[in-house]
Amino acid sequence: MGITLAVGIFIICYFFIILGKVNQALVAMTGATMLMVAHIYTWDEAFKIYIDWDTIALLFSMMVIVGITEKTGLFQYIAIKFAQLVKGQPKLVFIGTSLITAICSALLDNVTTVLLFVPVILSVTKLLKLPSFPFLTMIIFSANIGGAATLIGDPPNLMIGQAIEHFTFMSFIIHLGPIVLFLLVVLNCLMLVIFGKQLKTKEYLVKQLFKLNPADYLTNKKILPSAICVFILTMLGFLLHSIIHIDLITVSISGALLLLLLTEKEIETTKVFERVEWDTLFFFIGLYILVGGLKEVGVLSFISEKLIYLTKGNIVSTSIGILWFSGLFTQFVNNVPFVAAMIPVIKEFHSYGIEYLDPLWWALALGSCLGGNGTLVGSSANVVVAGLAEANGHPLPFIRFLKFGVPLVIVTLIFSTIYLFFRHLIPFL
Repeated sequence: MGITLAVGIFIICYFFIILGKVNQALVAMTGATMLMVAHIYTWDEAFKIYIDWDTIALLFSMMVIVGITEKTGLFQYIAIKFAQLVKGQPKLVFIGTSLITAICSALLDNVTTVLLFVPVILSVTKLLKLPSFPFLTMIIFSANIGGAATLIGDPPNLMIGQAIEHFTFMSFIIHLGPIVLFLLVVLNCLMLVIFGKQLKTKEYLVKQLFKLNPADYLTNKKILPSAICVFILTMLGFLLHSIIHIDLITVSISGALLLLLLTEKEIETTKVFERVEWDTLFFFIGLYILVGGLKEVGVLSFISEKLIYLTKGNIVSTSIGILWFSGLFTQFVNNVPFVAAMIPVIKEFHSYGIEYLDPLWWALALGSCLGGNGTLVGSSANVVVAGLAEANGHPLPFIRFLKFGVPLVIVTLIFSTIYLFFRHLIPFL
């Protein structure tokens, strides 16, 4: 009976999360409460065992840092300044959009990046009378690919990084950075071939772009130096945490608290907390409890046994299988709940004598991040871009996006398979 209830609640919640008609956090927390009502386990067990508070704390801290930095207008300044540096040339603006989005998605996170840059890019395309669809799709693709490069770039990576103790900030850069750089080159080449003919504007429109003063977007110069310094210190802390022996959570919380203290006179702490994406945090909490329910009744152990049976415990076939399964599945199901469900499944492999699981984790990270490019519901960043585009009068058609997204996912998964094989799997042959 417990198995039926846990699986039923999980499937129903998943359905409503995919449907997107009800707030995801509300759905997840409702499902979590239903597990308690059904006596699958208690709140005390959920809070002590199944909720990953490290991930929640890291997300919260980064939201505070980014929220304060956003108040300075720094990110908008960078985007407009770059458009002017490339002299308003549509193709260069197009490539620049990709590069800036990818870099910021790696250093911040892809959801925050698209929130900051979509309104700016839409303003630039409107000014130059360029079609918005190519730029919006480029932002989505670049955000998901760029976010795959670091521990904090995409929520799936953050969840994996917090689940595996020996994975550091540099681990993701070293193991995933090379393939991400290659895939960005592939992405830009493909997108220029597909949309190149549409990227044309008139000279008088370019002149109007240069009438914009990027400095006007720096809305709070008093806190700008503090925000930049703390952001740089936090990034350095992430990079060097294994050397200075301070964990990522302590680094991020310290950065958030320091910036709050330095900017308290200009921005009240309560105002900063109002900008925190609480629905995202509660969505993660509810999600952890839902997945914990499946683990509690033995469903995840059963899936692990079947995976090992099908692959005979072979690391090569299991890694490639996870890469493609996660890449194809997360095109239609948001990658956050998928990864939340897969982490305990992969961990169960230890129970069957398989000690070295790193290739499986890298396969899961790549597949879930790249698979998010398939459809508009594939990742949280996609949903945010679609919502911003709709609000600004540039709706993204689901089917039209899918026609470009699915082929891109297939291409990137092929290259990722080759990379994963030669980088991680040859020793297991």
